[in-house]
Formats: sequence, structure tokens, C-alpha cells
Amino acid sequence: MLSLLVFGRLRTVVGALLVVALLVGGAFAAGVVGVPSVAGVENRFGPVNETTTVVETDLVVSNPNPIGVSLGGLTVDYDVRLNDVSLASGVKEGLQVGTGNTTVRFRTAARNERIPPWWVSHVRNGERTTVTVDTAVESSTLGRTVDPPNVTRQVETDLLSQFNSSETRPVNANRPFVSDPVLYVNETRAQWGTVTDAETPMRLDFVVYNPKPYPIGVSRLGYDITMNDVAVGNGTTDSEYVIPPKSSRTVEATVSIRNDRIDEWWVTHLERNQVTDLRVEFAARLELSTTAIRVPLDSLTYTRTIETDIFGTKPRVENGTATSETATATPSEGTSDDAATETASPTPTAAPTPDSTETATATPTPTATASSGDSGTTTTDGGLIEIG
Repeated sequence: MLSLLVFGRLRTVVGALLVVALLVGGAFAAGVVGVPSVAGVENRFGPVNETTTVVETDLVVSNPNPIGVSLGGLTVDYDVRLNDVSLASGVKEGLQVGTGNTTVRFRTAARNERIPPWWVSHVRNGERTTVTVDTAVESSTLGRTVDPPNVTRQVETDLLSQFNSSETRPVNANRPFVSDPVLYVNETRAQWGTVTDAETPMRLDFVVYNPKPYPIGVSRLGYDITMNDVAVGNGTTDSEYVIPPKSSRTVEATVSIRNDRIDEWWVTHLERNQVTDLRVEFAARLELSTTAIRVPLDSLTYTRTIETDIFGTKPRVENGTATSETATATPSEGTSDDAATETASPTPTAAPTPDSTETATATPTPTATASSGDSGTTTTDGGLIEIG
């Protein structure tokens, strides 16, 4: 008798489950029950150290189903790419969402070793990066996947344009028995060379005028490149040039950024709220009429401040206080925002003051301008960190 009662109850439960399944399937087919989708996504940079960058994500999942319908078994796939370089990716499984919009918060630990490949792609692409957030939601209950259009954002920088200048700058030896200036640099130009996985070369041209009555040799040009005081490049170029008296010549040089130093710079860039100070210093070995001297080219020191906002959500600093400025990006095709601004730090102007026998070809100094570009239970890797 007891077994018959248990069997009857079990049959009733199974029948009820079948009815529910049929109702859900029928409702889904009739359009009454919908598949949850991604309504918005917002990213921010979290803590950063020598090896890891944390990306914090708020993902808004929209459940269109009526009150009283709760869908489980949701899986979210997530990928953030800088150009074609995957910065952060992961999967969250077993999500439970109610009706309407539910914000799912999680963190992804990205390895900083991905930053140099991104840097190479950024420079090769004309200092432009497309930030792509690719998400998909799968419901095991409904057996359907929703893959909305990617969210994209454009990031642009301009590290070299200020170096293109026709400002006349003197080169002083600051040595006894040597009258200054010994040379004038009347023009500078810069462009990126062929970028490799190992280095990012910059090709530089200096139009140099010799005001002396004797030729001057330029036998070596040394350089040091820093980004936020991180040494990212140094070396010398050994090409020899002779500047005839009262004449101009173009001195060409190639300086290189070591790409294996870019991940170290990246840490400082995020620690400073995505602000970088680029600095390039030069020194030259000059062959004068009676001696050879090493001259720091202080007037040619190149500085540039670069500011980015990769996700469009970084804190805005006002009067020394950071304030949060967030904007949730809704998945839509063609979504794009300016994401980088640059502030030019002009080199101090040193006007030539030649005497009656030493004249320099002076060119009016242009004004430097800067332009704007700018509750899961299971995880599988890609660096995903569960935060509840």
C-alpha cells in the first residue's frame, strides 16, 4: 500500500515537471518566454601590479520574462580585446537572475605580458586602438544563446607630432674658450619606423645650421627615452656628419623603444590614472676645429604628456580629488567614443642671438597644439576572479 502511494506521488511529480516543461517550451515558442540578454556592460581598471592588471566588470543581464518566472543555468562568456590582442576573458556559469535587469559583477585578472603585443599593434595601426567588449549569454533552460553586437570604443594617441617643429633652438657647449652657440637646430621631424616585436623605432631628422667659420663634425648622437621615469630606451647612433661653415645639413638618427619595457611602463600608466609623461633627451659628440666635446642637447629635450581613458570610466580628477565618471555602454553596432586626449608640453623657446659674423637661419616658432583622438557559482579560467 505504501509503495503504491509513493509511486503515485512520484508519477504526479514527474507529470507536473513534464507539464512545466511543455508550458515553458510552448511559451518560448509563442514568444511569451524570452531569452535573457546583455543590456549593458561597464569596465574599469582595478588593482595593478608587476604581473597582473585587474579588469572590473559590471554586466547588466536583462530577463524579459514575466513576474514569477526565474531562469537559472545562465552562462556568460566575456572577452575584452585591444585591437586583436585579448586583454581579459572568462566564463561565468550557474548564474541566477530574476525578472528585469540584474547586474552581475566580476573581475578578470589580465596578464601584463599581453601589453607589449598590444603596444605593437597600436603603433602599427597609426597609434589607434579599437577596444572591443564581446559578450554572450546562454540559457541551458531554454537551450538558446544570445550574442549581442560587440561594444567598441576608439582610443587614439599622438606621441610624435610635437617633435615636428620649425622652432630654432641653439646648441651651447658651455665650455671655456668656446663661443656659444656652436650650432643651431632650425627644424626637427619624427616618424615611426618599422615596428617589430622587439622594438619600436622612431626616425628623427634634425636640420642643423653651423654659424662658425669652420666645419663642425657630428660623430655621435646619444639618447635616453623614459615614460613616467621608466627607462624604455637608450643608445647611440654612430653616423658621422660634417656641417660646413655657414651652412645647414640634415642629421638623421633612429632611436628605439624597447618593447620588453612596455609592460613595466603600463603599470605606471594605470597607477597615474592613465597619464604618461614621455621624455626623450639627447647628447651629441661634436668635432670642433681644435677639440672634440660631448654636448648635452638640452634645448632639444622632447616632452609629451599623454592621457587615455580606455574604457571611458576612469575617475575624473578635480582640484586634486578623483571623482567617478562612469558611462554604461549598451551593446550596439558602431558604438564609438573619443577616448584619449593629449596635453602638449612645449619646449622652452631659445631665440638665437648671433653676432655680426655668425648668423643663423631662424624660422618663426609655431604654436604647439594638442588634439583629442581621446552571483555566480562556477568559473572557468581566462583569469576570472570570483567576487560574488
